[in-house]
Amino acid sequence: MHFVNPDYLIEPKELADLLGQPNVRIFDATVSLVPAATGYRAESGLARYREAHIPGAAFMDLIRTFSDTTSGLGFTLPAAEPLAHAIGAAGISAEDQVVLYSTGHLMWATRAFWMLRYAGHDRVRVLNGGLAAWQAQGMPVRDGDEHYPAATYQPRLRPAMFTDLAGMRQSIDDAAICTVNALSPEVYAGTGEMHYGRRGHIPGSRNLHYDQLLEDGRFASPDTVHRVLSDAGLLAAPRVIAYCGGGISATIDAFACLLMGHPDVAVYDGSMSEWVRNPDLPLKLGEAP
Repeated sequence: MHFVNPDYLIEPKELADLLGQPNVRIFDATVSLVPAATGYRAESGLARYREAHIPGAAFMDLIRTFSDTTSGLGFTLPAAEPLAHAIGAAGISAEDQVVLYSTGHLMWATRAFWMLRYAGHDRVRVLNGGLAAWQAQGMPVRDGDEHYPAATYQPRLRPAMFTDLAGMRQSIDDAAICTVNALSPEVYAGTGEMHYGRRGHIPGSRNLHYDQLLEDGRFASPDTVHRVLSDAGLLAAPRVIAYCGGGISATIDAFACLLMGHPDVAVYDGSMSEWVRNPDLPLKLGEAP
């Protein structure tokens, strides 16, 4: 079996052949998560980028530049105009081929991928395995900062790739939508120490821990990804909405669906961090949807 959309991923050797080519834009999208009283606190990965990054790569700031910092949530999709400005200021135009990676978990690269695809950019890929896979193959790294010349980016939004609180509430009673929680089984069931202020999961949502789709920090084989998604019922559903704590790890589940060719996949941007703020919104404990 093969991925239906294998070009959404790129391997280190293929990326090495692209270094220095015009219209190739490489970005380190690293964020570090530090445990907090409820959930995690996000810290910029800029220091890690400056210690070692792929030659030519610039840093993509998901915490500030590529988030709406006025929402009160850790990560929120910016409105169309500021998102387009951030993309252009990073040096990305419609003609550029973009490669995204992280020095930590792959989910930061898939979150960046999801936003760029939402903004209408088609030529965007994720480095499978991130910087660890790059270095494991003996590829070179640099320290310091690098940047691309600013460009102009005209967005062509794909609104169906994200949903908001209202859309998530409507999905609960829609049999055509499979809602999936990408967090660990313990967080999903509400039995673990980690939670987001209130325990449990959104009623009706299934659990597919993103870790089931990965092996050694990279996406698992097509056979494994297909089996895991099929067993969870995602590939058979007309539409999938993935959520997590803050709309980050959910992009692993969502990205895997795209790899296998699912035509209608969304991420609930606010995820649990937004849902739990309203005590009137229900949460369910236990292993059952």
